[in-house]
Amino acid sequence: MSFFNTMNIAATGLTAQRLRMDIIAENIANVNTTRTAEGGPYRRKTVIFEEIRDNDPFSKVFGNIFGMGNNLPAPQGMGVRVNRIAVDDSPGLLTFDPTHPDAERDPESPFYGYVRMPNVNIVEEMVNMISASRSYEANITAMQNARTLTQRTLEIGQGR
Repeated sequence: MSFFNTMNIAATGLTAQRLRMDIIAENIANVNTTRTAEGGPYRRKTVIFEEIRDNDPFSKVFGNIFGMGNNLPAPQGMGVRVNRIAVDDSPGLLTFDPTHPDAERDPESPFYGYVRMPNVNIVEEMVNMISASRSYEANITAMQNARTLTQRTLEIGQGR
């Protein structure tokens, strides 16, 4: 694996974790949003990651020509990317607050006076934020270590 591959892999991790932090911040900002453009309360969002694989077509052709077949090394991981942003469809809490503008107004309804709240758990979001922050820091550390190793390798040739 080259120096640039290491940097690219860490950079994909940085980008993915930054987006994850943005989504977590959006969830926290909307913890009390009871009315959205789609109607109803805000729905929590989560980021789904997937591995970027090196499916080099040259290796497959090379292996077939020279009879290596399936004896080629497994495709190498090339980082991470966001597969999609999923919306959590779990139900939110019902809070009794007849003075709230979004409270159920039909006196015949069993939910009269109740407000449908978002399905955002602030404690869970804070834990996810800490996890994303630590993952971001780990990718920065990997980049710094790769740079340090490369610098020390270059110093070997200088006779230090």
